[in-house]
Order: sequence, then structure tokens, then C-alpha cells
Amino acid sequence: MNEVTPVKSVDCVGLYCPQPIFEAKKGINSIEIGEVLEMLADDPGSKEDMKRFAKRTGHELISIEHLEDGVIRFLFRRLK
Repeated sequence: MNEVTPVKSVDCVGLYCPQPIFEAKKGINSIEIGEVLEMLADDPGSKEDMKRFAKRTGHELISIEHLEDGVIRFLFRRLK
């Protein structure tokens, strides 16, 4: 698997729905098409929320990775 390097990271640890969605939207809108955004969250509901966010906005959810201490790392590629 190729390593993807995000150009921006959004830290949503400690935030709960709907705040991570708002932060992901701001983050994805601040990068160029084709670039990658990393988002970190620890809200258990964020996994499903981010899948829906990617589908609804038309961006690619590249990966979901579970890190230490309940933190989930999402990588999105801006497609439009």
C-alpha cells in the first residue's frame, strides 16, 4: 500500500457530533483538488459520520485507522 501524505490535519479529538463533520468540511474546503486531509477523532460515532460525509460530499475516504487511546485517523482525498 502506498503511503499517503496529508497536506493538512484536523484534530477533532474531544469533539462530538456534529462538530467533527463541520471541521472536516472546513478542512477539505481549504485544500486543493487531489490533496489529502487527515482528520483525527475519538467520537465512536465519527466512523459512520465520516463515511456518510464522504459519500454526501463526493470526496474519497481513503482510509480509517484505529490508533491508540481510542483515536480514529481518517484520510480524505478532495475530488471536487
